[in-house]
Amino acid sequence: MRTVLVVDDEPQLLRALQVNLHAEGYQVLTALDGTSALQYAASNHPDVIVLDLGLPDINGVDVITKIRRSSSTPIIVLSARHGSADKVRALDAGADDYVTKPFGLDELLARLRVAERRLSTSDGGEQVKAVDVGDFEVDLASQKVTRNGAPVRLTPREWAILQLLVRNPGRLITQQQMLTRIWGPGYSSETHYLRVYMGQLRRKLEADPARPRHLLTEAGMGYRFEP
Repeated sequence: MRTVLVVDDEPQLLRALQVNLHAEGYQVLTALDGTSALQYAASNHPDVIVLDLGLPDINGVDVITKIRRSSSTPIIVLSARHGSADKVRALDAGADDYVTKPFGLDELLARLRVAERRLSTSDGGEQVKAVDVGDFEVDLASQKVTRNGAPVRLTPREWAILQLLVRNPGRLITQQQMLTRIWGPGYSSETHYLRVYMGQLRRKLEADPARPRHLLTEAGMGYRFEP
């Protein structure tokens, strides 16, 4: 049974999530503030953390930063803050995903399943070697891409972007994370690079580049690969 730590300063929401997630087969821990969240994260080692940003004692982004110093536990941010800047700060601090209030339980459960898939491939599970989405196939082991059975030639930058996204299915990768990882720290503001390369990748891989199904843009934040 997977253990989920839910951190929110709204007792009614905590109770509702505890009941609903337990009904879905999760063991649920709850915390009302950042201090308790850090203690639970350190002592109970939850499989996934669902974290509100607006906590009464410690800013949620600071909680993420502290957890990331010693743990790679998937973190799903749950917040009423709708601005993309808040989302980007949380993601850059180490959050894996972001759900905006109000939200549906089905959406949160879907995000949890994505986090669990990432957990299973990073914590003792078999590493993903190939991904086939129908329109195209990515062989990470041999660094080859095919579309409808025909090989697709990618530039080194295109391959670097594609494999970063494919290795993190469903996870939002921010523009800054992608630029820093692929181009280096000095390029974290060169977002136009990503628009150019993502456009090239979609033309090579998507059935309809204007309406991509797999290589998705989160406006103002980053990119996501959906299998």
